[in-house]
This record gives sequence, C-alpha cells and structure tokens, in this order.
Amino acid sequence: MKLVSVIVPVYNVENYIAQTIKSVLNQTYPHFELLIVNDESPDRSLEICQQFRDKRIKIISQKNRGLAGARNTGIRHAQGDYLAFLDSDDLWLPEKLARHVQHLASSPQVGVSFSRSQFIDSESQSLGIYQMPKLQDITPSHLLCRNPIGNGSAPVIRREVFEAICFQDNLHGEVENFYFDENFRQSEDIECWLRIAAETSWQIEGIPEALTLYRVNGKGLSANLFKQFDSWEQMIDKHRDHSPELLAEWENSARAYQLRYLARRAVRLKNADLAVKLTHQALATHWQIVFSEPNRTLLTLFAAYLLKLLPLSFYQECEHLALKLTGISHQLRIFRDRITYYQCAQSQ
Repeated sequence: MKLVSVIVPVYNVENYIAQTIKSVLNQTYPHFELLIVNDESPDRSLEICQQFRDKRIKIISQKNRGLAGARNTGIRHAQGDYLAFLDSDDLWLPEKLARHVQHLASSPQVGVSFSRSQFIDSESQSLGIYQMPKLQDITPSHLLCRNPIGNGSAPVIRREVFEAICFQDNLHGEVENFYFDENFRQSEDIECWLRIAAETSWQIEGIPEALTLYRVNGKGLSANLFKQFDSWEQMIDKHRDHSPELLAEWENSARAYQLRYLARRAVRLKNADLAVKLTHQALATHWQIVFSEPNRTLLTLFAAYLLKLLPLSFYQECEHLALKLTGISHQLRIFRDRITYYQCAQSQ
C-alpha cells in the first residue's frame, strides 16, 4: 500500500485548521502521514494543531517563508510515494486520497492527478458551483492560459515528479533543495505546474469527481487582484527565458485569460468599475478569446455591466438565480463524466 504524505501549510487559520485536519483524518485511505508545517503562525493555529493526537500527524515549525516555503519544507520531510497538498482553509471529501491513489496506480504515465473542486464559503457551506476544468490531454499552453488544476488543494503528485524539477539554492543561509519557487508569494502553484509540464514527460490528468472543497474568501480586497496580476507577470517573465517558444505563441492569449479571471474575481467582490475595466483590458489584449471561449467571455462582460448598471439588491437576485442554474449544469456534467470515466476504467 502506497504511503501518501499530506502537506498542510499553516499560517493564521485558527478558524479553519481543525476542520481541515479532520477532513484528512476522515479519509477512507488510511495509509498516510500528515505533515503540518507551522509557518510561524501568529494566532492559535499551532495550539489547535497540537490538540490532535493521531500518530500519523507530525508538526514542523519554521520561520515564516510563505506558502511556497512551507510546501518545500513539507516535501523535504515527506516519506511518501505520493505527495498531496491541502491548504489550511480548504477541505477534502473522505474518498479524496483513495480515488487519487487508484488513479495513479492505474495510470503509470500520469505524474499529477487532480480532482475537480466545489466552492464553499467562509462558513463551509457549499456555493453550489464547481471548478470544471479540462481533465485530459493537458499541455503547457492549457496550464499557462487556464490552469486546469485549479487550486493547490486539488493535486496528488508522485515523488518522482518533484525529483525531476528539483533545483538547489541558498535562500535561508544554507543550500537546500527547492521545488516550489519561493520568490513567488502568489502564482506559485501555476509556476510549479508549468515547470512540470514543460520540463518533464509526466502527464497531468484529472478525475471527474469534485473531491476538494475550495474556500472562497468573500472579504478579499480588490488591491489583492493587482498583486496577483503582478505575480502572474513575474511568472511569465521567468518562463519567457525557460520556455521562449511557448511564450512567443501563447503569452498574449494567456494574459487575456488571466485578466478575464481577475474580472470575475472583481465581480464576486462587487467592484463593478474594476470588473468592467479588467474585462475591457482582457479584450484589448487578445480579443480572440471571444471566439475561443465565447460563453465564459461574454458572461463575464455581461455580469460586469449588470453589476455596474443594476441596483445591488436586484443584481444579487439575478446572481443567485444564475449560480443556481450553473450549479445544476455542473452537477449533471459531473454525473455524466463519472459514469464515462469509470466505464472506461473497467474496460481497460
């Protein structure tokens, strides 16, 4: 039975960390170690973690290095054949690890197995909608433009994948192995996934079930959107040197997709002016996204202008109805995809 190392970075999450740990301990796949990396959290997070007595739990404390640094520390301590990451405010369904272990065992060419994700709010209530990414035949261009993995709590990754992208540096007073680039405080996920796709032969593949519960923070500041975009541009600058042919072909369209994504974030934050501005920037950067993904692009533009023109209370009623219909569509698609996926698995 393969050992899975579950790595949970912890920083300032006292309201969520107990529920996150419980979602790991409730996994139907029992053969795992849980590495909790306390990244010098200033609140009661460490104290809460120490209340759990399960022998599979190991707590590692370090000076603050950020999310990428905490993940790197977890990887260095991991003993597992597979490494799974769970952000400390997200949750897993009980069958999460079992499904990914099965997927990786049956697909030796796959190095990164990820699941779809369901959105939850700050009270851990379902928002009824899901991340619905492309699951197969994923290329570096897909990762650059749309990041089908979706979030850092979705993938389970073979140890060999990280060995293939490992690099050494001296950032903290000694030479260490690095996997996630600690120069990034945002966009560290996509930077790592893109390196895996561009520099190794391992395939990245998803399974149809929504096994990750991804928490949406409704209290985010619009200023964070600009920081996220700056970090994304930093990632582009790095890969322009490492993958010049990829960037030459896809940089403009990828930037447009990123601006459109940030526009949707601005809509969720109810910042109408910023949502309209970002949508216009996306279209000005690469207007062809209207034809490559017409539904998502036009819906983003429509939502931004509705938010700007309608009274907020009326807009929220429209939004609630739209989310409900979208959720029903997502659930039907997941159901169909699950049937197809397991029928194919049984026939192999």
